[in-house]
This record gives sequence, structure tokens and C-alpha cells, in this order.
Amino acid sequence: MSPSLSVLASSATIDTVGTPWLWGGTIVVVLALLIFDFALTRRPHEVSMREAVGWTVFYIALPVVFGVFLWFHNGGTPATEFFTGYLLEKSLSVDNLFIFMLLLSAFAVPAALAQRVLLYGIAGALVLRGIFIALGAAALATLDWAFLLFGLILLVTAVKLLADAVSGHEQDVDISGMKSVRLLRRFWPVTDDYRGAKMVVTEPDPDQPSKLRRALTPLALVVAAVMATDVVFAVDSVPAVYGVTGDPFLVFATNAFALLGLRALYFVLHAALSRLVHLAYGLAAILAFIGVKLVLHWAHGIWNGVPQIPTLASLLVIVVVLTTVTLTSLYATREARGHAPEPAADVP
Repeated sequence: MSPSLSVLASSATIDTVGTPWLWGGTIVVVLALLIFDFALTRRPHEVSMREAVGWTVFYIALPVVFGVFLWFHNGGTPATEFFTGYLLEKSLSVDNLFIFMLLLSAFAVPAALAQRVLLYGIAGALVLRGIFIALGAAALATLDWAFLLFGLILLVTAVKLLADAVSGHEQDVDISGMKSVRLLRRFWPVTDDYRGAKMVVTEPDPDQPSKLRRALTPLALVVAAVMATDVVFAVDSVPAVYGVTGDPFLVFATNAFALLGLRALYFVLHAALSRLVHLAYGLAAILAFIGVKLVLHWAHGIWNGVPQIPTLASLLVIVVVLTTVTLTSLYATREARGHAPEPAADVP
């Protein structure tokens, strides 16, 4: 286990590479990229594959450069922890894209507005994960059993993912049952159609045409739904990355870099997501592995004879599992298409 986790387990002092300048610089960069993305999507448009691939390459290169900087400035251990955490968060974010796809489809979001919805979701996720990261750091610094709690959360999540995958349970979204959507519809009227990128509009009241009313558009509902799912994602992802590093700065950086590229990655992987049929198995295995790692670390604090899993081993496991499920998924879907019945020939 990394030195930072050992320090967290034994005292209230948080060991971190995040100096005030590094924290400030990273937050400024993240905010600047978010503002730029909002400016870029100010005029809604359909995202071309060329545009999506270009931004995806940029958002992959960014954490690579950051990791290299950490390597030369802070040493190999923080850099390895960052790359391991980033890969873990990126793999979890791909699974999150399934839910985003279902939400966009359920709300019939126009293609031109899809990237704006994703951007609101990313901004909300960054805020929520910042809160969870701060709470997690405080818990790990003062409560030894927090490692056990985080580990159990991941193990329960892994079992649920595996059970759903084995049973063939399809992920679905019950829009009418979502509390955020029900709450908005209860207190505000909602228009029947989208009004561009506007979430609130002023229009004549159908019951009293001489008066105006403020109404939400469906865009506000889908944004609320996406942000509500961000809470669930944070509960899984933050404990998972704390299983890789106890440094709150690295936890924030891995989450931020993984989320920033999610908008572009959605459009690149949109067609391929349906082919990753074994992804749930891989994520279940990874979350279970990280959960066991956290439980072992908690047990090590009680008895030094309990072995711990080094970060480099975690990186290797994540890479091998993701590579394996990707290859098996592509093979399985290729076989399915290969055995598809041939179209019937036209009878003269």
C-alpha cells in the first residue's frame, strides 16, 4: 500500500503531494476547460466523429502529461498512483455512459443538445465528487474502520454488478419514478417540447392566456436526472480510487481528468457501447479486487502479518481485466453477428 495510505490510517495528518500551488493550478485548469466547453456548446450542434475524436485525444493526452509531470516532480509512486486511479475512474465512467445513453434516449433529447446535457452532468459530478473526496479524506484520516466501510461498499457493488450481469438484467431508467423529476414536475409546469438550450422559459399561461408563467423545459428535467445519477456514481467511484491512493489531491485529479473527457468520449463510444457486453463482469472484478485491497489494509492495521497489495499490482490487474473483457466482448458480438440469419432472397 502506498505511504499516503499508511499515514492516513495511523494519524490525522493527510500526506499529499498537493501543494497550494498545485491545487490552485489544477482547479484553475479544470474550471477553464469547463468554461471553454460551455462556451463551445453555447450554440447547440450535432457532434461529428472528427470533432469527438479530436477532443478525446486531447483529454487523454492531458492526464498523460500531468502524470509525467508528477513523475519528474514528485517521483514514481505518486505518478503510478495517479495513472492507476485515472484508469480505474475512466473504466467506471465508461459504464456510467450506459446510464447517460438511456437517459438521453428516455427524454428524447435532440442530438444537438446531447453534449450540453452531458456537460451539465460532468459539472455536477465534479462538485459532488469534490464533496465526497473531502469527506472521504476526513474519514480515512480519523477513522481506521473507514477502510473497512469503503471496502464493503465496493464488494457489495461488485456483487450487484455480477448478479445483474449473470441474470441478464438490463439497465433501465424509470423516469416517472425519479424523485428529482417528480419534484420538479410537482412545483413547476413543464413545456411539451425543447426550447433550444433554455431550461426555463416565459410563456402564456394555458389556463389564463392573458398572464405569463415561468415553465421548465424537458432539458431541465434531463439535467436534473443526470445530476441525480451523479450521486450514485460518486458513491462507487470515490471509495474505489481511495483504494488506490489516500492522497486527496490525486483522488481529485483522477476524477477530474476522467470526467472532463467524458463528453467527447460519449460520442466516440456511442456505437461501440452496445458491443461491450462483458464490461459489467470486468468492473465487478475490479471493484471486488479494490474492495479486498481496502479490507486487507484495514486488517493490516490490526495485525501486521496481513499482506497488502501494492499499487503497481493494482494497475496490472486493472489493465489485464479491462483488456480481457474488451477482447471477449468484441469476440462475442462478432460471433453473434456472424450467426445472424441471412436475409431472405426475393422470390420472383
